[in-house]
Amino acid sequence: MSGLVIRPRARIFSGHDWVYASEILKSWGQPIDGEVVQLKDGRDRLLGSAIYNSRSQIVARRFSRQRQFLDPDFFERRIGQAAEYRERRGIARDARRLVWSESDGLPGLVIDRYGPALVVQTLTLAMDRRLETIVEVLQKLFSPEWIVLRNDAPVRKAEGLDLETRVGHGPAIDPLMVPVTIAGLKFEVDLLAGQKTGFYLDQAENYLAVAAFARGRSVLDCFANQGAFALACARAGAASVKALDVSADAVGAIRQNARRNAVEVEAEEVNVFDYLKSAQARGETYDLIVLDPPSFTRSKDKVRDAMRGYKEIHLRALQMLSRDGILATFSCSHHISTAAFQDMIVEATIDAKRSVRQLATLGAALDHPILPNLPETEYLKGFIFESAPGR
Repeated sequence: MSGLVIRPRARIFSGHDWVYASEILKSWGQPIDGEVVQLKDGRDRLLGSAIYNSRSQIVARRFSRQRQFLDPDFFERRIGQAAEYRERRGIARDARRLVWSESDGLPGLVIDRYGPALVVQTLTLAMDRRLETIVEVLQKLFSPEWIVLRNDAPVRKAEGLDLETRVGHGPAIDPLMVPVTIAGLKFEVDLLAGQKTGFYLDQAENYLAVAAFARGRSVLDCFANQGAFALACARAGAASVKALDVSADAVGAIRQNARRNAVEVEAEEVNVFDYLKSAQARGETYDLIVLDPPSFTRSKDKVRDAMRGYKEIHLRALQMLSRDGILATFSCSHHISTAAFQDMIVEATIDAKRSVRQLATLGAALDHPILPNLPETEYLKGFIFESAPGR
């Protein structure tokens, strides 16, 4: 087996599992893109096994501290362990994540369950080359009616992979709509075209956390997508709920979901930045505002621009909060740290001349495990604040 010798003081010696090109001292054999390599230190001591791709910014991703191969037994064992963890944690939603990439020792492999269907993403070259094996293992372990291959994530381009979406197992139906229940709400998820693998499952536990503050309040849900926050707030007894999204399809889905759950939500197709600017000028106020935008940056060199966007929506939302109003805010970019996100919020409160109290800290649902040695796995960060009047 080919391998890489890692430079001293590389991140991997601090527990991280990623290796960048600048951290490689030398290689031996002929490392092949998409295959397994051994990692060693300068004293020829084994650091583990990794998948290799010279075309990626992350050249090697360690998946084991032992000598290991990506054979069918390996995938059956790791996927089974991932499913067992979620069962042990009591995660029994009919829509849930089964495998979460590095967090489950399978870098670049994402598997979500939506009722009778599994949705698979292979985001690294090594996993993509073994897609047929993965599909066979999933059939053996779970006997799903469908296995959908949602390989349309832009991050695949960094691995030199094409984008595609198709049904890998089961009847080819388009659209492939599957009914699921999330946070006690009924949805019909389009597995071939919905956001991410069909739904924002990482927020599943946060919909109810935010809705707990909604009773009797006027609610504004920004970047609403399918309206889960808005629907949860409406069901929790909000006085009024408005959901905003720039996508006509998303707005249509919000209205259908509102009817499906017998709640009232006003859905508007609009650019959220434009809406907040004009609404602030009109003097609109809300008792609860939710900011859950898509990632504003997918690379480190765009973080500054992303922070300007985050600050703008927070500044306007803070100025639109009523007395004792609630702000629930989220960032899903792993390039923006929790500390940086908090600092931006503080800057926005200063410019808005508003003070807030922090009521809760939120993150991804338990089916998206966080590894402390890989801070990138803690990509979703969220806070609930209360306006502090008179300060």
